[in-house]
Amino acid sequence: MQHQTIVSVLNRYAHDFHPVVDFDPAKDKLLAMDFTAANELLTTEIIDDTRKFTTYVNGLLKEAGARYGIGGYAENRTVYSRSALFGDTVSASFGEGVSSAMEPRRLHLGVDIWGPAGTPVYAFMGGMVHSVAFNNNFGDYGATMILSHQLDTHSFYTLYGHISLKDIHKLESGKYVNRGEVIAHFGHEKENGHWPPHLHFQIIIDLELKEGDYPGVCRMSDKDYYLNNCPDPDLILRMNQYV
Repeated sequence: MQHQTIVSVLNRYAHDFHPVVDFDPAKDKLLAMDFTAANELLTTEIIDDTRKFTTYVNGLLKEAGARYGIGGYAENRTVYSRSALFGDTVSASFGEGVSSAMEPRRLHLGVDIWGPAGTPVYAFMGGMVHSVAFNNNFGDYGATMILSHQLDTHSFYTLYGHISLKDIHKLESGKYVNRGEVIAHFGHEKENGHWPPHLHFQIIIDLELKEGDYPGVCRMSDKDYYLNNCPDPDLILRMNQYV
C-alpha cells in the first residue's frame, strides 16, 4: 500500500522535479549500460581492476557519443563479484524477506548514471539532509548522502552514492536543501568506493533506522521486499525514455 502511494505521489508531481543531472534530451545522448551475465565483453579481468573498469565505461560512452550511461534498476548484476562486501555469508532477515546464509547480493536497487568525476548533482525537490557517511569499503558507496522528503504528507528518502568527499564534508544532518541546488558531484575512485565515476540514485520508503547507508544491492531471495521498499528511481529521474 505504501509503495503504491509513493509511486502515485511521485507521478503526480513529476512535472515539478528538477533534473538530478544536467541533461538536454534535444542534444544529449544516453547509453543503456548492461552489467549482467549477458554482457560477455565485461570480463572478470575488467571488473576486478578499477582502472580497467573505468577505461571500459569511458570507452563505451565515447564510442556511442553519449553524455551518460544509465541503467541498473532491478538488474541482476555480475559486477558485484568484485567485492567481498556483496558475498557475505551472514544470514539476515529483512521484513518478510529471509536470506540464505550463502546467497550473495546481486540485485541492484537504484539507477546508476555513469559520467565524468565532478559531474554536478542537483536536488530534484526540497528536502532535508538525513545523514551522510563515508562508506569506505572496496565496492561500497564511498561518500554517501541521504535526503528526507515529504510530498502530500507522505515521507520518503533519496540516497546519493559514490559522490565526492568534499560534498559530505559541507553537509550535516538537518540542513535544508532547495530544489535545483547543487548538492553533490560524482566522486573519483578513491572516494567513491573504487568504482568508475557514477551516481547511484535510489528511492527508499522505510530507511529502517539506518544512517548514511542503506542496501543498494540485495539478495534475490529478498527481491520482493526490497523492490517494494525501493521504487523505480526513474519516477524522479524521467531519463529512461531517452535511451
